[in-house]
Amino acid sequence: MPKSPKALLTMPPAAAQALKALGENLGIARARRRESQRAWAKRLGVSIPTLIRMERGDPGVGAGIYVTALWLIGRTSALADLAAPASDRGALEGDVREAMARRAVRSAASAEARLARKPAKAKPT
Repeated sequence: MPKSPKALLTMPPAAAQALKALGENLGIARARRRESQRAWAKRLGVSIPTLIRMERGDPGVGAGIYVTALWLIGRTSALADLAAPASDRGALEGDVREAMARRAVRSAASAEARLARKPAKAKPT
């Protein structure tokens, strides 16, 4: 049996569950189209055992095979949105923290500049 890469052994449970759901959904899509495993595997360019592994959500199946299966059901357009910068909450939160830190530095400099100014003399009324 081939040795599994460490990345596959340390896959987070949420990622493994999402991949399993993707595989199951691809299997359902194939069945709803009334395509046999043999025909689907041929269209994907893989063996039937690899198709079965993909439909089980096996992380050892190449990403290209999953993408080709998505293409077969007309869903490749959704792939680009999966990691779209606008949807990257971690990076967005980092940008907000960085902006707040810059604002804090500017605010402190502005306050120091205001304090350094001489107070204006009051006009007699």
